[in-house]
This record gives sequence, C-alpha cells and structure tokens, in this order.
Amino acid sequence: MRKDDCIFCKLANGDIPTNSIYEDDKFNVILDAGPATKGHALILPKEHFDNVYEIPDEWIADVAVLSKKLAMKMKAKLNCDGLNFIQNNGLCAGQTVFHYHYHIIPRYEGDGQELLWKPTEPDADAQAVLCKLLKED
Repeated sequence: MRKDDCIFCKLANGDIPTNSIYEDDKFNVILDAGPATKGHALILPKEHFDNVYEIPDEWIADVAVLSKKLAMKMKAKLNCDGLNFIQNNGLCAGQTVFHYHYHIIPRYEGDGQELLWKPTEPDADAQAVLCKLLKED
C-alpha cells in the first residue's frame, strides 16, 4: 500500500525522477539527493511502512540480501574502503522521513564523515538487569 502524501513512496514508485541504481517489484534503490559520500544510496520499499516496527520480516530479509549485493557492487565499482549501513527509527534516532528506508554509505579514507557514537561506561549491575529484561519473552 502506498501513502499519497509520502515523498519516499513517490520516489520509490517513479512518480518523481530519481537516480535509480536498482529496481525490482518491491524496492527502488536511489542515490541520496544529499549524499554523505560518493555513492550514498537509499533502499526504498515501494510499499509504505513508517519504520522497522511496521515492515514485514520477509521484507527485512530482502533488504539484508539486497544491501549485501549493493555493497559488493559498490566495493568493486567505487573502490570504497568500507561501508556504513544505517536505518533510523524515530525522531530522536535521526529519522526525518517516516517511510522505512535503509542507507548504504560507501566510506573512503579521509572522507571527513563521522557516523559514530560516543561509547559510555555502563554500570555492571544495570547491564545485568537489562540483559535479564531483554531475554524475557
């Protein structure tokens, strides 16, 4: 199902011209209009899902397979030194368009991008509580 007022639905389904690098019946992969690096691409489902909580498991599996295929191609064609795979959910996590999408960002030595977090030093007791909580059904 598409959402009429969703820009990514329009991009994924060809209603708005894009620099598409791959397309099948479920996904359109486009070059990001504001790339972090050369080759930065977005995997866009052609159906609308707001986030990871809504997209079906089988679609997530397809994203994983497709992202590996694209990573191999980018490594070979762009000679990138590494790749970041990023998928944000919620405003505080950096999601700005509420249509599930998956970033593939080729990385190059000295590219000036910093897509990392600051590690913290968690309390061992708090970690044990979290571990137990997250193991529960």
